[in-house]
Amino acid sequence: MYTKWWTGSFYKGAAAAILCASLLFMSACSLLPDEAEEEVLPSIAPPQISKKPEYEVTTATLETKVQVVGKLLSTKEEPLYFPIGNKNLKTLYVKSGDTVTAGQPIGELDVDDLQKQLKSQQLDFRKEELSMKETLRNKDTMDPIEFEELSIAFEEKRQAIADLQEEIGKAQLVAPFAGTIMDLNVQKGDLITAYKQIGVLADTAALIPAAKLTKDQLSKVAVGMPVVANINSVGELKGTVKVLPLSSGSDSGNNGEQNLDRPEDYMQVELKDMPKGLTRGMPISISIIINRKENAVVIPPSTLRTIGSRTYVQVVDDSGKREVDVEVGQQTSTQIEILQGLTPGQKVVGR
Repeated sequence: MYTKWWTGSFYKGAAAAILCASLLFMSACSLLPDEAEEEVLPSIAPPQISKKPEYEVTTATLETKVQVVGKLLSTKEEPLYFPIGNKNLKTLYVKSGDTVTAGQPIGELDVDDLQKQLKSQQLDFRKEELSMKETLRNKDTMDPIEFEELSIAFEEKRQAIADLQEEIGKAQLVAPFAGTIMDLNVQKGDLITAYKQIGVLADTAALIPAAKLTKDQLSKVAVGMPVVANINSVGELKGTVKVLPLSSGSDSGNNGEQNLDRPEDYMQVELKDMPKGLTRGMPISISIIINRKENAVVIPPSTLRTIGSRTYVQVVDDSGKREVDVEVGQQTSTQIEILQGLTPGQKVVGR
């Protein structure tokens, strides 16, 4: 009986001790700082090797063009200018938009100084005429050389008067034909430069698209080539090159006329259906088709490769990739013609 009591007491004491130890351990743990949570790192996927794009070899209508910007000109027009300069514009009889008849005055320069000079020379020449009459009476008694010298001097003065009269006549500008005054850029009192364009006389009843060409463009363009002209208010119109310019780039005219804007310096285009209601000077963009080929074998520019003088592409098929040398024809910004080396339906690798 004693043993049973002692054993029961022992188990009760041990249980109490264990309970106390557990409580003491938990209390101690509560006094310790919280542990940091472990950072979870995202899984890193291995990089994938990008596959280069592949393109199919196709056929297309390929066009090589020369793009220019021009304007509408009259089929009959001339620049207006004075052939003498360093004179002020005394009178201006017209303004832009006026219609004039052939021979009608347009403007006049102030040449009062030349007119006074002419008057003085004419008076002096009258004296020379009296002296020449006396010389002619005494011709038989004069030395032949002396008489010849006097005769030459007399004719020189006569010619000087004629030249001055001609110079004064250039001070008046008249209309060479009936038309409309355009682009007038001077006013009364302006100092005029010889051969500098002051306006344009145009027959506005007949207009034609025109554009200036550089020397490089002129070397590529020929009469009869097809064109597509674009006018903002109308749209696209088809036609052909009708006339090539006589000069291009920085080429200038003769007789100091480098300041003139002449119709013969423009390429002129004939359109099949010229719309009505257009005005001279309207801007127009012109595409000249210098080479056109239908069913051309083409590839994108990004697939063409070069090493030195070698031009090739990478062809891909069931067997893998292989290099193929090619011969190139026309080239545009989006397509390259292949003359030899590829056939439609093959696939080529881009860069």
